[in-house]
Order: sequence, then C-alpha cells, then structure tokens
Amino acid sequence: MSAQTTYFGTVYPGETDHMGHLNVAYYVQKFDAATWNFFFNIGVTPSMLRETSVGIAAVEQTLNYSKELMPGDVLEIHTRILDLSEKKVRFRHEMIHRESGQVAATCELLCVCFDRDAHKSRAFPPEAMEKARAALDAAQGA
Repeated sequence: MSAQTTYFGTVYPGETDHMGHLNVAYYVQKFDAATWNFFFNIGVTPSMLRETSVGIAAVEQTLNYSKELMPGDVLEIHTRILDLSEKKVRFRHEMIHRESGQVAATCELLCVCFDRDAHKSRAFPPEAMEKARAALDAAQGA
C-alpha cells in the first residue's frame, strides 16, 4: 500500500465562496483533518498528545489546486510519507474527487516533533517512528 486514506468527506454549501466553489480555507481544514488522521495512523494519538509533552508542529506547507470542488462533491484524501528523519516527517496529501477520480488538490507538509515543555525539537516516540518507517517503506515500494 503506497498511500493511506486519511479523510472522507463532502463539500457543503456553507463551505463555498461567492463564486460557488469550495473556499480555500476549507481545503486547508480538510487537509488538516487528514493530517491528524495520518498522525493517529502512525501512533501519535490524541491521548499521547494529552498525556505526554509530545507535540507536532507544521513548519512548511505547500498547496496546489487543480480541480474545482462544488457543493455535494464527495472527496477523499490519500496520504503518503515522502521523507522521514528522527525529528521530522515530510508527507503529501492528495485530495481526490471521488466521482471523477481526479486529483482536486495536493498539500505537502513538513512537520517536526517537539517537546512542548522544553519548547525544542525531539525525536518521534519509538512506536511512531516504527510505524512511520513502515509507511515510508510501503510508499517507496520496499
């Protein structure tokens, strides 16, 4: 499996702008939901974030839009790891218009694991690193 599905959703009328299509703020919101599902899948869970000093910070984000999304459109987001180090992970989301199969938008993020008490970067927890390495290997076809 080269990518994991991290989000399913629908475009609602209240998420559109004055031109009638999905507003950019809601693309970001949907990508953010996919990001937290991605971290959950690699073991960085809500309870871990609440009960420890582990934190995650997005330090770089690049968005590209390629297909308009309209009210009622159903979409999904697939996520794959591009690069991984002890303290950082770079991954790419692809937002897919389910009816056509077309990529509607992409979002590439660089996130850093950090210690919320010390306010400095730290290594990912071992269980998260193990799952992330497995996901990276799968993405690279290993």
